[in-house]
Amino acid sequence: MKLRTFFYCIPAVPNLFYAVLLVPSLFMIGACNNTTIPKEEIVNNREQINEKAGTLINELVTKAITDSGRVADSFTIFQPDLVKRVYDKRTYKPIWSDKDSLFPIADTLLSYIHNAMENGLFPQNYHVTAIDTVFAKIKNDSTDAIASRDALLWAKKDVLLTDAFVQMMMDIKRGRLPDDSITLRKDTLFSPDLLLDQFDFFLRGKSMKNIITQLEPKLAGYKELKAGIRHFLDQADFNRDITLIPYPESDSADLNNKVFRRMQEEGIIPDSAVFENEAQLTKAIKIFQKKNNLTDDGKIGAQTAKRLNSSDRDRFLQLAITLDRYKQLPDSMPEKYLWVNIPAYKLSLFVDGAVKLESKVVVGKPITRTPVLNSAVSQLITYPQWTIPTSIIVKEILPGLKRSPDYLEKKGYSLVSNNGEDIDPYAIDWNKYSKGIPYKVVQGSGDANALGVMKFNFNNKYSVYLHDTNQRFFFNRAERALSHGCVRVQAWKQVSDYILQNDSVQAMQNNNRSFLPSDSVYHWLQNKEKHVINVRNRIPLFIRYFTCEGKDGNIEFYDDVYNEDSLLKKYYISGNK
Repeated sequence: MKLRTFFYCIPAVPNLFYAVLLVPSLFMIGACNNTTIPKEEIVNNREQINEKAGTLINELVTKAITDSGRVADSFTIFQPDLVKRVYDKRTYKPIWSDKDSLFPIADTLLSYIHNAMENGLFPQNYHVTAIDTVFAKIKNDSTDAIASRDALLWAKKDVLLTDAFVQMMMDIKRGRLPDDSITLRKDTLFSPDLLLDQFDFFLRGKSMKNIITQLEPKLAGYKELKAGIRHFLDQADFNRDITLIPYPESDSADLNNKVFRRMQEEGIIPDSAVFENEAQLTKAIKIFQKKNNLTDDGKIGAQTAKRLNSSDRDRFLQLAITLDRYKQLPDSMPEKYLWVNIPAYKLSLFVDGAVKLESKVVVGKPITRTPVLNSAVSQLITYPQWTIPTSIIVKEILPGLKRSPDYLEKKGYSLVSNNGEDIDPYAIDWNKYSKGIPYKVVQGSGDANALGVMKFNFNNKYSVYLHDTNQRFFFNRAERALSHGCVRVQAWKQVSDYILQNDSVQAMQNNNRSFLPSDSVYHWLQNKEKHVINVRNRIPLFIRYFTCEGKDGNIEFYDDVYNEDSLLKKYYISGNK
């Protein structure tokens, strides 16, 4: 009941941010076009409804086609071209009713719209308010039956339901996110023929559940995430306004009071409790931090404040966005692949759809982000050198050299020309450079090297890679957005072992014995030798940004560390398609 209150009653919407969600599905009075649509069209008897409603459906759809979906003093159609195809096929006869009687499928679709959140969708994006209004007028008609004889109401109802079905199936199939350079689906443009087929199947009696199952991703991660929605919705309160935690906060007393109230809202501190001391608050904050995979230091830092300021509404948006990110993947993933989820700070090795191993990772800071990409591991390098990227040279090394040329020596770096010759940093006037330098900065291989003892190369335009690290203590932190963009892997040895074993197994199966034994790599590592190992059977690599995942019927949320989800809200909030 609380969900329906939030989504269908405008007074219950807690702020303007979510009120905007209702706009696309409300009747839009006063739209400006050339065709005049009457306010009502009362027929003399029920036998005339179908014929007159069919004429009005044609007028409504035609008007929408000529005015970007807008219909004069009526409503907006989201997909006018597709809706037109539906009615062209049926010669503009009403689809969802006969005369003054609704078909059961109309109530079925309306029920799915009301419960759209169970599929990671928003009821407002499918005309829920407008359809409810029309249904109420038709079903709760007065004794003189004026409304039930209004052919325009029946025409509106028909077009709204058709458009809602079309839009819902499109969102189920391809999601609401804009296409990008890494989208792997081959059918990112929704097939009108597929849509029309599903519409026909529904009208012939195929269940909505089966249609949705057929259209949505088949990936295990998607299914697990969707399986946790029901539990999330049961626990969520979309009408609750939370106490916002100001950060940074100069008034410690005010901060303590607000955090105390926020802990009560989370159920960590009982509602009947009173503030006693900071130790009480520190204990509660630690409980919240552990629950949310944050560093449990009992202090209100940037990440803790950000998570405290995240409401159930915000989390549902994360959920909806993540479901749609799965829709940008192909239905079938490779047999073996590496998956790095940036917000989870986690690398997973998948084999035959199951996780074979997991590892903590360190990813890029918000100012030096790890990019989202598709590639494949092509090389392993033992005891690698680090050629420092230009971006780091400009931001960190050049300012250090300007302060003192001994900066490189203190860091263990060497200055090398493009010909490989060593350059004396004291012989250079560093003040004349601002956007880069005509030299390479290299950190030699060894235990102190920032790349650690193993590097995994893969083709990409960002000069990033997977690697070990000399700062292994970072893996003990809960928040691990700490690198310059590369991905530091705690279980680098297990990952390299698998890649080498996969190469050897594949070679043996092909009667090719010219593969590198794992023992050779262990020998090189023990002797601290640099070697480049080409991977014959490259392991696909996907670096992604998924801020939640399903686990044991629940949903685990991660920090939107790069604020990527926040930037995507417009595709869900404004009703833009």
